[in-house]
Amino acid sequence: MELRHLRYLVAVAEELHFGRAAIRLNISQPPLSQQIRQLEEELGVQLFERTKREVRLTEAGKRLVEEAHQVLGRIDHFSKVASQAGGGEIGHLSAGVTGGVNQILVETLRLLGKTYPGVRIELQYMSTGTQTEALREGRIDIGFLNLPVQEPALVVESIKAEPLWIALPRNHPLTRLRKVPLTALSAERIILFPRRATPGLHDTLTGMCREAGFTLNVVHEVDSIVGGLTLVSADLGIAFATPSFQNLWLDVAFRPIHPVASVEQGVAYRREGMSPVLETFLRAVRQSVRKGHRGKR
Repeated sequence: MELRHLRYLVAVAEELHFGRAAIRLNISQPPLSQQIRQLEEELGVQLFERTKREVRLTEAGKRLVEEAHQVLGRIDHFSKVASQAGGGEIGHLSAGVTGGVNQILVETLRLLGKTYPGVRIELQYMSTGTQTEALREGRIDIGFLNLPVQEPALVVESIKAEPLWIALPRNHPLTRLRKVPLTALSAERIILFPRRATPGLHDTLTGMCREAGFTLNVVHEVDSIVGGLTLVSADLGIAFATPSFQNLWLDVAFRPIHPVASVEQGVAYRREGMSPVLETFLRAVRQSVRKGHRGKR
């Protein structure tokens, strides 16, 4: 028995006429009649009562038609799921995310929720360094991280750049300035992430300060901006941040640094780890980036 036999059975049962069923199936009537007889012989049961005037289902035929509908329905569902999975319309994706609010990520998830509700996203909050390792080992599919990232096994795409600011306790003397000179940080107690957390950005910051003629006095290390801002709130030092945090952390003062420096964010993924659902996700990311650029004009 093949699936086509079930489709023939359903067509004849619904039309109760071999000629109309044959037209519906796009085959001639004699082969259809022959196939139904072969099916009856294989099953050892009569499915239809035939007369010159009409065709009727037997009781056994009625029961088997119900089963045929269920089988064909499952097959159709299986084919639909296979098509959606192949097209990236459904599936599971694990994404690494650094701490804080990432508007590109938020817009991407909003777009996916509207367009591809069958895509399930798992967010794992981790530092850039941890994301790089997790991507390399295949524990996450894509990472939203701070650049630069030096990892030959990964494809990296820049998605956003934000100015580098400094976060200060509300009563700190530097809050009197509209812009904080970089050299003013030389005498400050600095809260900074360890190099293992974000190697590229750590090297950029420390190198920038060395070029300005001083070394950062790091008194506390944290793995996230949120951790750093918590210590700033406790008046334990000052920390690097971006302006996107100033509306979320009201008990901390934020000031731009002069000369202007920026923090670049990006997404990274393994080229050999590409899948239909990852392609769908990346299209949503790029669309969100374009939307963000249009919003700045």
